[in-house]
Amino acid sequence: MARNIQSLERAAAMLRLLAGGERRLGLSDVASSLGLAKGTAHGILRTLQAEGFVEQDPASGRYQLGAELLRLGNSYLDVHELRARALVWTDDLARSSGESVYVGVLHQQGVLIMHHVFRPDDSRQVLEVGAMQPLHSTALGKVLSAYDPVAHTEAVDNAHEAFTPRTVTSADGFEELLALTRARGWGADVEETWVGVASVAAPIHDRRRMPVGAVGVTGAVERVCKEGEVRSDLVAAVRDCARAVSRDLGAGRF
Repeated sequence: MARNIQSLERAAAMLRLLAGGERRLGLSDVASSLGLAKGTAHGILRTLQAEGFVEQDPASGRYQLGAELLRLGNSYLDVHELRARALVWTDDLARSSGESVYVGVLHQQGVLIMHHVFRPDDSRQVLEVGAMQPLHSTALGKVLSAYDPVAHTEAVDNAHEAFTPRTVTSADGFEELLALTRARGWGADVEETWVGVASVAAPIHDRRRMPVGAVGVTGAVERVCKEGEVRSDLVAAVRDCARAVSRDLGAGRF
């Protein structure tokens, strides 16, 4: 029988310890509770901290569970289930809007495209499933950052590259965009990531009403926008699609 890896067993025990009892524990508390030398405990905690599974309070030096565990916990909703639930609704959205439809989820510091429906015309298109998009400038990324605290942290902690003259790169400006996204229930990208391209997206929630992804349409700015603003009928169609997928995932009515 294969032997268990001791360091992994100790790391798992540490995470369970931090998950119960007091919210934060010091190095001595962790070491004594698990019967480990301080040096050993500190090495494991430092590794877990580097991976985002543990955070250290700078004032007290105590440790607590990190945001990465929240992201992993939320991933019990299989990406394949999300895609399966979205298939019919995103096909309908592509037909009604005449534009490409994307479903994205948070992955590391960006948006992972896990489903893509081609624009329903005869133009040459490239499947973008597996591609990554930035959090700070795309409609999908803004929606995830507005509703998912882990995505928000990733977006805030990383530099905001200016892809076009319209990209918002300041921290205050980005927070204003997220506040607007939450107030409206949808996010937009009008030539902030690609010149000549506009997008609109809305959040998808699961049975716990937790944000698990976003769905949006993308197309030429002259088709997606009217008089400089995203077309209201496209906004309504995207939000209806997001609500439909959310209902299929057990979220109920929003």
